[in-house]
Amino acid sequence: MESTTFRIQREADVYVALSSGRRLATELQFSETDRTRIEICILELAHNLIRHAGGGEMTITVLRRDDQTAGIAIEARDNGPGIPDIELALQDGYSTTHSLGAGLPGVRRLMDDFHIQSTPGLGTTVRAVKWRTTRR
Repeated sequence: MESTTFRIQREADVYVALSSGRRLATELQFSETDRTRIEICILELAHNLIRHAGGGEMTITVLRRDDQTAGIAIEARDNGPGIPDIELALQDGYSTTHSLGAGLPGVRRLMDDFHIQSTPGLGTTVRAVKWRTTRR
């Protein structure tokens, strides 16, 4: 399992992680549409790290279930204030920073697997996975 962790503190860090995710998705032969979904996920989660927690870490991992299936997992972790109401945060249009409120709900829709864990005062971890089935 190939895995790379990025410290996300500023805007330039976002694009380093994005470049790595794009490279992996291309190497794994994801469709153009799924590559774009992966890129959006990386952008949204990395920006959330900066915007809501003052920074954190993002790990991008290549996953394999069998010889025919590959996936990319994006995990964003922070030690920020946490999310007091996850269900509310996952509603379209909800935002604490006067944005469109499409970030987390959008990531959940774009990816195949989505999990969020948050403890107020301790931080948040979001994990999103996109799978690709290899054709013979």
